[in-house]
Amino acid sequence: MNSGKKAEPRRNDIPGRGVRVPGQKLDMKTVKRVLSYLGAYKLRLAAVFACIIISALAGVYGASFLKTLIDDYVKPLMAQENPDLSGLKWEIIKLGIIYACGALASFGMNRLMVTVAQSVLKNIRQTMFARMQRLPVKYFDTHNFGDTMSRYTNDTDTLRQLISQSIPQVVSSLCTVIATFSAMLVASVWLTLFVVVTAFAMMLLVKALGGKSGRYFVKQQQSVGKVNGYIEEMINGQKVIQVFTREAETVEGFDELNSELCGNAAKANIFANVLGPVMNNLGHLQYILIAVLGGVLAIYFPATGLTLGGIMAFLQLSRSFTNPVNQVSQQINAVVMSMAGAKRIFELMDEEPETDDGYVTLVNVRRGEDGGLIECGERTGLWAWKHPHGDGTLTYTELKGDVRMSEVDFGYVPEKIVLHDVTLFAEPGQKVAFVGATGAGKTTITNLINRFYDIADGKIRYDGININKIKKADLRRSLGMVLQDVNLFTGTVMENIRYGRLDATDEECIAAAKLANADSFISVLPDGYQTMLEGDGSGLSQGQRQLLAIARAAVADPPVMILDEATSSIDTRTEAIVSKGMDGLMQGRTVFVIAHRLSTVRNSDVIMVLDKGRIIERGDHARLIAEKGQYYRLYTGAFELD
Repeated sequence: MNSGKKAEPRRNDIPGRGVRVPGQKLDMKTVKRVLSYLGAYKLRLAAVFACIIISALAGVYGASFLKTLIDDYVKPLMAQENPDLSGLKWEIIKLGIIYACGALASFGMNRLMVTVAQSVLKNIRQTMFARMQRLPVKYFDTHNFGDTMSRYTNDTDTLRQLISQSIPQVVSSLCTVIATFSAMLVASVWLTLFVVVTAFAMMLLVKALGGKSGRYFVKQQQSVGKVNGYIEEMINGQKVIQVFTREAETVEGFDELNSELCGNAAKANIFANVLGPVMNNLGHLQYILIAVLGGVLAIYFPATGLTLGGIMAFLQLSRSFTNPVNQVSQQINAVVMSMAGAKRIFELMDEEPETDDGYVTLVNVRRGEDGGLIECGERTGLWAWKHPHGDGTLTYTELKGDVRMSEVDFGYVPEKIVLHDVTLFAEPGQKVAFVGATGAGKTTITNLINRFYDIADGKIRYDGININKIKKADLRRSLGMVLQDVNLFTGTVMENIRYGRLDATDEECIAAAKLANADSFISVLPDGYQTMLEGDGSGLSQGQRQLLAIARAAVADPPVMILDEATSSIDTRTEAIVSKGMDGLMQGRTVFVIAHRLSTVRNSDVIMVLDKGRIIERGDHARLIAEKGQYYRLYTGAFELD
């Protein structure tokens, strides 16, 4: 690519570097946005909440059953020779039924939350992808592809864990704590106060350790994005790496990023892994202290009403009370990491979309008996710009392909202008070529015609209409592009050609392939036009991929063509054959050609020589040769532009 397109620096020299790491505290705005996606599943969430309550009550009843078992059956069994155990059978049956209900409730809760989680992620991915399609080209020029991909994979996976595991676990723990606390108050107020004090101390410890690990979990999330971005870039550039024997340097770069990820992950998990054992041991200590205190109260303060069965039941309840605290502590890090991933997802969603204030649209028309243009729904091969005016009237301007730039200035960043006072015109049917060194501004001009970027000053008119008034989708639909870098999609050869115009018939696609001289190699593929392409057409040569791109542009049949090094990957012999087909393709169209091979622009109507963002020469081949300027020196010097 040329024309200073990369004048605006990429975010990082190494993919993912330089990304600001957010603080360890939860961003409540992000939390609310995540919860807003759950709002669409209120009925399911209500069912989940009911299941959680049933499960919590079942657990509390099971713990409380110990008091009934010991006081009403075990103690009498030890004191009497023939105790009445007839009621025990029904108590056990009732306990079994309650536990079965609790188990079914837990199963239902997990099943529902998995469904909700996957539905939410589906909606988020759809929204994220749809928003991404609305982003300007500038975003993709300045953001690393691998880091963007990480938002769809790693970040959404952490969000899945949050919705399907962490949120249900936290809600379940809270319900269990409330139910258990109520049961403990009934059993013993004094022991309950003791448990509350110790639980509060445990929560302070959770906050201290969890806060430290949470910060590193956020950094870990960012490091994953860096590593993914680096791997993606190195895979794409593997041939270049091997050509320049940069394997060792590439490995060093990966080791640096991988070490950063390892360090952040290790620090995060050190604190997280310490938290579990610490909480477990504190729980064991609390268990012993409750047993001792309960025994003291039962023996020395009988007015408290504590019995052996009551103490055993309370011990079990205390476990049910502190375990949720431990579980919540384990989920804190997952919640922090998930919120970091969610924030990255929402950052992509909140990127400023490409603005479009255009109101002039492209429509199919036919000629009436009086020669005027009449809008119609069917494809006629005749197009017009539909231009609404402030007074409510409509005018139709035939699409001819007249493109004019007047005193245009442009810079990818405001402080660095790359085009200076560019004025040019291309009349319908003309072939206009741009030549010049890399960075001269050739591709930038075509990017401005497409409105991938907006000019800083000047005017660009298309058939006499300011392109700012034309809807971008309609503007780009009128332009066909063949780029130096070819992108083929997973699908058949026929589908890749039809991508230029989705309603094209098989016959039209084949005709376009013949025009681009692609039919000959397609015919010898295993399944011809139905041959499946994968991995960006990795099974084809670069020249064959370029021919398919030309065929794709041909089937679109646009009135204006932009050829950016369209034959750069084709050998000289094939280029000569393709050029004949291209001449047929360009017949009657306005064509902008960017080429380094000066031999490919000789037959252009106008050749413009650019240097440092300025047009320094213009004219046809014969005129420029006669002027003996820069073009003459380049052409007669027997070398091609770099």
